[in-house]
Amino acid sequence: MALPSDTRSTEFVSLWSLVGQWSLVRKIRHADGRENSLAGNAAFTRSGPRLIQEESGLLQLDDLALEARQRLVWTQDGPLLRVHFADMRPFHEIPTGVADPEAVHDCPPDRYHVAYDFCRWPIWRSAWTVTGPHKNYIMNSTYTPV
Repeated sequence: MALPSDTRSTEFVSLWSLVGQWSLVRKIRHADGRENSLAGNAAFTRSGPRLIQEESGLLQLDDLALEARQRLVWTQDGPLLRVHFADMRPFHEIPTGVADPEAVHDCPPDRYHVAYDFCRWPIWRSAWTVTGPHKNYIMNSTYTPV
């Protein structure tokens, strides 16, 4: 059973805590039992007041391996971290100083719920639960400093 957020501590305190190179391992479990995976890297680099997250890796889809890339932009607004798509459309936001923040991104007809886990900082995780008419999976990612 998880402890309430206010009883957990984390050294992750600001946007700039993410700067650097990370090893990325991602597992995707579909509701029908299929499992996919991604192994790669994530780089978080400063760009003025923004932090650019660039992920790349090899996505294993059944018998097919594909190169996958993703780019997100992070900003900090007081106690909030705001995550944007590469074109700066809002994605979600989380509070700083919380070991296990959660957020939701609604993109009708799909819903994306993320639970971050910074309890073992500098190793951290994100768990996405994605649901919609054609989507139903849980995607767990683990980031480890390189």
